[in-house]
Amino acid sequence: MFKRCKRLWNTYPLKSHYDAVIIGGGLHGLATAYFLASRHGMTRVAVLEKRYIGFGGSGRNTAIVRANQRTQENLPLYKEALDLWPVLTKELDFNLMFYNCGNLNLAHSEAALKAMRMQVASAQFNGVKIELVDRRECKELIPILDISDRPRYPIFGGMFHPPGGIVRHDAVVWGLARGASKYGVHIHQGTEVQGIGVRNGKIQHVDTDKGRIHTPRVLTAAGGYSADISYRMLGIKLPISPLTIQAMVTQPLKPILHHVVSSGMYHCYANQTLKGEIATGAHMDPWPNYTTRTSAHYIKHQAEALGEMIPCLRGVKFMRTWAGLADMTPDMAPIMDGNDHIQGYYMDCGWGYFGFKSCAVTGKYMAEFMAKGECPEILKPFTLRRFQNHNLMGETAALVEYTSDN
Repeated sequence: MFKRCKRLWNTYPLKSHYDAVIIGGGLHGLATAYFLASRHGMTRVAVLEKRYIGFGGSGRNTAIVRANQRTQENLPLYKEALDLWPVLTKELDFNLMFYNCGNLNLAHSEAALKAMRMQVASAQFNGVKIELVDRRECKELIPILDISDRPRYPIFGGMFHPPGGIVRHDAVVWGLARGASKYGVHIHQGTEVQGIGVRNGKIQHVDTDKGRIHTPRVLTAAGGYSADISYRMLGIKLPISPLTIQAMVTQPLKPILHHVVSSGMYHCYANQTLKGEIATGAHMDPWPNYTTRTSAHYIKHQAEALGEMIPCLRGVKFMRTWAGLADMTPDMAPIMDGNDHIQGYYMDCGWGYFGFKSCAVTGKYMAEFMAKGECPEILKPFTLRRFQNHNLMGETAALVEYTSDN
């Protein structure tokens, strides 16, 4: 006889008072709620999600995790994020399907190789396991790569990051939700935030379509909608543009791609899932928008790019395609900060490409920030004030190779 599975997290009626309210039921919001409760004993926490948890970017990414960033501000954060996955798997007692299969970033020019040398040196200095490889070593790692001169952008080499890999994004959503709920966190799905109340420079309440919540702390972690919420409800302008990123998967294949592979020149990255599908993502739409519709342009782009790098995939069918929003800042680095003029208001946004990779460690430190009222040292470089002070980070140089015809 069929036995109904037990729900992973509990449901509660909306209370009129909470010690903290988190806007956004994605990975960053859930992780912060979990660490607030588990590390700081703050169990009167509400997570408010307009639709359902994991609806946004948390469920619309390609599940890649890595710590091969470029700058001294980013590297320690992403290294700790990568190291945290097996710890969190054990702590949550939930299989997050973490698989550190390794990440290979391809270089298609001598200039790109020189940039990678600096990136590898910076990462190694911060204790990240990574190495520069030539094109023959790229072929040894991924035998199906075409390292000849035939492709439009031949492979010159790359950098291999063995600890990188993939984590099942849905499993992380469910695991964090269950973990937070065990500590008493209230997760309210289908609850729309309509306003944030401030009095004498302090957070007072949050208005929802189900009633008013009195609280001294509010965190906005709503991904691509964070900038709109901050401006519309509090008048805080954030230098964030919501941009659509599209992804897709092929029909299932026998195991042929044993590492994550990416190319900035082709604007393409790919990995093979447990089901055998090749999951691949492209570059962002070049204009701000809030749509999650897909386009034939990017399907064609991905087919051409994968066919260039991995010729054996030509003729393989795409089975599904989807899109998500990336909240992109000018320097491709996030904003993790409080507000100078509104006590009790916190922001975790502007993650662009990198929100999934960082969710657990960000939740850990944002929870500390909210509980103690003091910004942890590791988060201080990500202040909103860096834009006012013209102190932007240099992460963009490590991401994309541009050519005149791109």
